[in-house]
Amino acid sequence: MVRRPVAFVTAIVLFVEAVGIVLVNGVLATVAGNQSMSLAGMDPDAMVTGTWVMGGVSGVLLVLCGLIPLLAGIRDRAPGRFGRITLIACAVVHGVLGALAVGLIGWAAFAFLMAVLALVVLTLVAFDRREPETKAEEPGVEGTPAPV
Repeated sequence: MVRRPVAFVTAIVLFVEAVGIVLVNGVLATVAGNQSMSLAGMDPDAMVTGTWVMGGVSGVLLVLCGLIPLLAGIRDRAPGRFGRITLIACAVVHGVLGALAVGLIGWAAFAFLMAVLALVVLTLVAFDRREPETKAEEPGVEGTPAPV
């Protein structure tokens, strides 16, 4: 089946994205600190601290989202209710960020976010929670009484 490799690839991509988000926010915090930037008169140190905190929180959340498909792939079992809700929220966030990124950053960022969205959704769909139905042996054709 393809569900385990898809889950592992999704986990790896989310882990790499977590590192990337932390690095990008680190660069933004460094630039904001070096330039003494502020927004609407806010203290520049608050801008730097807020950027670092946002990067760290985003990175931790992406790592937690990456653990869900990793565990699903290791166990070869669908994520539980909390895991599915978390992955759905992760997919929605990637969809919204992709819509924003196409205008602000460009098509490459949009393509990356949509690829991550597709992997998360594929992970959700690949692990179907329903058990496969077993065919019951039917002694007779439907509509005719079964022999006794």
